[in-house]
Amino acid sequence: MAYFDAASAAPLHPVARQALLAALDEGWADPARLYREGRRARMLLDASREAVAEAVGCRADEVVFTSSGTRAVHTGIAGALAGRRRAGRHLIVSAVEHSSVLHSAESFEAGGGTVTTVAVDRAGAVDPSAFAAALREDTALACLQSANHEVGTVQPVAEVAGMCRAAGVPLLVDAAQSLGWGPVKGDWSLLAASAHKWGGPSGVGLLVVRKGVRYAAQGPVDERESGRAPGFENLPAIVAAAASLRAVRAEAAQEAVRLRELTERIRTRVPELVADVEVVGDPRRRLPGIVTFSCLYVDGEALLHELDREGFSVSSGSSCTSSTLTPSHVLRAMGVLSEGNVRVSLPLGTAAEDVERFLDVLPGVVAGVREKLGAPAPAVAPAAGRAELVVDSLGKRCPIPVIELAKVIGDVPVGGTVRVLSDDEAARLDIPAWCEMRGQEYVGEERAEKGTAYLVRRIS
Repeated sequence: MAYFDAASAAPLHPVARQALLAALDEGWADPARLYREGRRARMLLDASREAVAEAVGCRADEVVFTSSGTRAVHTGIAGALAGRRRAGRHLIVSAVEHSSVLHSAESFEAGGGTVTTVAVDRAGAVDPSAFAAALREDTALACLQSANHEVGTVQPVAEVAGMCRAAGVPLLVDAAQSLGWGPVKGDWSLLAASAHKWGGPSGVGLLVVRKGVRYAAQGPVDERESGRAPGFENLPAIVAAAASLRAVRAEAAQEAVRLRELTERIRTRVPELVADVEVVGDPRRRLPGIVTFSCLYVDGEALLHELDREGFSVSSGSSCTSSTLTPSHVLRAMGVLSEGNVRVSLPLGTAAEDVERFLDVLPGVVAGVREKLGAPAPAVAPAAGRAELVVDSLGKRCPIPVIELAKVIGDVPVGGTVRVLSDDEAARLDIPAWCEMRGQEYVGEERAEKGTAYLVRRIS
């Protein structure tokens, strides 16, 4: 098997395994106690905190260990908003933040706060000027990820942080995807991360709150972790997290060059090998190991299952791989194709041979899925027939509405239209994306008696 889903969870780094086993023997005692075993545990905890602080680029007493990256995000946002309640009840987030940030924003809004969501471009990046325009006198906090977890696009954090600092607004950075590659630049105020993203054990998150940031811990507190993460520290996991962060940083520069070459190989060759593919995310400002693409006329869940049978573990943002049957909020915000979506995220040490084998297997797998779904041939048929057709795709899920559209577009003359009826949320994103990829005109959508009508005009 080739594991290509490091953006979800990286394999445990060998250094993390060694440190974890050693800490199970040496770090089991309560670090708050004064006897010998407690002092030994305290030394391990302090050393881990100092190692993390060095990697982040902050003071050791600004680092708090939490039970997960999600908990770090929730704790950081809640504490910062509460600490700046007198400043106002306004929160800013980008449209492509991790769900943990967006869930915090939803909770804040439900409690009476206001939230501004900053849009992104087709590459998934925010415009710093748009972020600056969202700042208000009552803005209590702004949130911006360092790099996107689904498409790898790196955000202009340093520039946005400078704007926030000038406005007197703290910026919380979700650095989960990028921290293993290097520190986050800029004058940010809070930072959250998760050890399992860089090869540490699961169950360890980081919350950094810079000195001078107004912060009020929420919920019951105790004396541990500055009162910001109550409960007994998972010391063996913390030790392993700190040790692995230091280890991956030592390898980062060399591995970044190698993984960039491998992902660039995928970005370049997939559109050459497979027809009707859209590679998404910024081609330059991106993390080294992530590449994402979407395939027309492909069921994302079926594609993932077939790749798994061929020995490849990948992820997807397609709606048909989600229990909610809605496309990834990241792909939706970018306005790109969501059907047949594949995210390849390469862990440290990925062999070039595995990437080549993936490229060899992918065309046949995609062709097989398309054949089972009855997808049309890549070329559009000659013009003929009626000036307008109606395609009833009600009750059918991604990618069937787009497949049925593609099958009939050649049955109307140039200038003719196809009206697609669909109640699948993904169609709102995938039909316009199909039009852009195939050179047809997306006229717009209309309310229908059932579902929504999407109008497409044939151009060529």
